[in-house]
Amino acid sequence: MKFTIQREQFVQSVQHVSKAISSRTTIPILTGIKIDASEEGVTLTGSDSDISIECFIPKEDDENEYVEIEEEGSIVLQAKVFADIVKKLPENKIEVTVQDQFATTLKSGSSVFNLNGLDPEEYPRLPQIEEDSVFKLPTDLLKNIIRQTGFAVSTVETRPVLTGVHWKIEDGELICTSTDSHRLAMRKAKVETNTDDLEFSNVIIPGRSLGELSKILDDSEEWIDIIVTENQILFKAENILFFSRLLDGNYPATENMIPTTSKTGLKLDTKVLLQAIERSLLLSRDGKNNVVNLKTMDNGQIEITSVTPEVGKVTEDLQAIELTGEELRISFNGKNLIDALKVVDSSEIHVDFTGAMSPFVLKPVDHDYTLHLFSPVRTY
Repeated sequence: MKFTIQREQFVQSVQHVSKAISSRTTIPILTGIKIDASEEGVTLTGSDSDISIECFIPKEDDENEYVEIEEEGSIVLQAKVFADIVKKLPENKIEVTVQDQFATTLKSGSSVFNLNGLDPEEYPRLPQIEEDSVFKLPTDLLKNIIRQTGFAVSTVETRPVLTGVHWKIEDGELICTSTDSHRLAMRKAKVETNTDDLEFSNVIIPGRSLGELSKILDDSEEWIDIIVTENQILFKAENILFFSRLLDGNYPATENMIPTTSKTGLKLDTKVLLQAIERSLLLSRDGKNNVVNLKTMDNGQIEITSVTPEVGKVTEDLQAIELTGEELRISFNGKNLIDALKVVDSSEIHVDFTGAMSPFVLKPVDHDYTLHLFSPVRTY
């Protein structure tokens, strides 16, 4: 195998596929990046058997020539070393040559690296996915959905399904839900499908997979194809394939958790509330005590307090834009609220309470496609 490639394209693709590679894998060949050179261009693959990423660098596009292929072939190179080398090579072009026994040479300007490669035949094949039912989303919308739901997944492995985001499609609408059993985030979006009757109800994508996917996608309005099978999901962007294993198990029926009535309603400025809660947590330095107390008062005033016994107490008074219903005192995890307020795309929010011991709902005022639910904290 022998080819010469533009360094910038190569570095970017190597960084993308490296995101799928884990040092903890039990299969030695998966610590490497597979490189395939063909007439069309160069394909890089990285995998840890949960996530697989494939990046294609075409020989040329309308404006630039990226790759010159002299001899087709493939090789697997140790990801960590290889990624560091490619990043630091001096010139804009890199020549890659593979001789007998998988001995590989990387040349760029005055630098020459000789690496020991691995047998590409041992590298696992990527899943072959039937593309019967495909749905599409603009890339920037997909990234937004991930940002607005990914933060609320559980980080505790005791209930593996909660470490993922639950996706379902109903009537041409994608509904994404995540919960760690103390808070819940939901985001809805219209999708384009290639069949009229595309529906599924129990697809659970690991939170980590979605986080890595979001990092490698550009903020663009390009459409991305999404294909779901029984145990895999494939995201197909231009020149990138991103496969993820799905989580087994049944996701809890979260629709029943969301209250439909409210006893106390608040309308607040998103930024003002976010900053007030951030200040109220300044005294709980070690993050152990994130409890914030909220009390509604006459004339639309709200009092927010937080007490850290060994440090002190903080009190904030806010003016609500609107306050309706009964008086209320409630305690909640301030950090959870901060996480949600940071991803709300609206300058004002509605908070609906059904009592001091019941979950409460936070919604943007501008639109109805996102929703956040929080459990109160019992304080005695």
